[in-house]
Amino acid sequence: MNESFKTFILECTGATSISDEVVIQELWSGYGKILRIHLEGAQVSSVVVKHVQTEKSQQHPRGWNTDIGHQRKLKSYEVETTWYEQYSHQSKARLPRCLAINHKEHEVLMVLEDLNASGYPLRKTSVSWQEITPILKWLADFHGSFLGMVPEGLWDQGTYWHLETRPQELEALSDERLKKAASIIDQKLKACRFKTFVHGDAKLANFCFSERGEVAAVDFQYVGGGCGMKDLAYFIGSCLDEEDCEALEEQILDTYFSYLQQSTGEQNPDLEKEWRPLYRVAWADFHRFLKGWSPEHWKINSYSERVTNEVINTLLDEPVTS
Repeated sequence: MNESFKTFILECTGATSISDEVVIQELWSGYGKILRIHLEGAQVSSVVVKHVQTEKSQQHPRGWNTDIGHQRKLKSYEVETTWYEQYSHQSKARLPRCLAINHKEHEVLMVLEDLNASGYPLRKTSVSWQEITPILKWLADFHGSFLGMVPEGLWDQGTYWHLETRPQELEALSDERLKKAASIIDQKLKACRFKTFVHGDAKLANFCFSERGEVAAVDFQYVGGGCGMKDLAYFIGSCLDEEDCEALEEQILDTYFSYLQQSTGEQNPDLEKEWRPLYRVAWADFHRFLKGWSPEHWKINSYSERVTNEVINTLLDEPVTS
């Protein structure tokens, strides 16, 4: 990190000095780092800094080193800065407070609240139903906060896998039936009447837990417009095996919609009527991306195949309107 960025961190936090820098993780495909910066003389003992370096990387772990991928990454960091600057304060769902953002040539520095220091130090690689429910509440609160809003400056369609940004993965897809249905699945989701903002990468790894079981979320590169079921299906697929995905499906949906009603303070039966069947459509949409991107991925299972086939059968018999 250059000296001007270090000076910027001291100025925006009121610290007298930086006592330590710890790398939390490298950003995907070599676009920078996330660091924990320990401070002296500030009101907070530490901050998390997302240091993005936007010159083209050649380090994609699955070989997708393309201009399409590079431009998608560049836009994702532009979206994240816009999110923190213009929208994050409106979220009822807990997330890190943004202290400051600095742009310098091919670099961006986001100085964020350290959620560990704020009482969310736990990360989980597996969860029980009791640990899933607060994340369902987080998603419902997040979606409830932005119902009906237009995602200006964000992705028109949130999520990193939607069809428009993944032509190469679609071309690589060997499942011809799913390839032919991909645009119908995409259009069904885009045509929903009730839209909100979706987190866009709501996997288990992006949630931080408190000792009391409360949750906060990080990583808003793919936040944008869409149906909340995209986040819900993606999250469940990130933390449950196929047997539990199937056995708990109705319970997951019932719980989520109960929390959404609490969050908005009103019943909206039309929204639930529209969104509930779109849960499986969203599942099929991600399955389409995954099979083209990484055909041997562990998330590709019999439940996903069955859900996707049922969705395709239904949509082929049902005209999709824009």
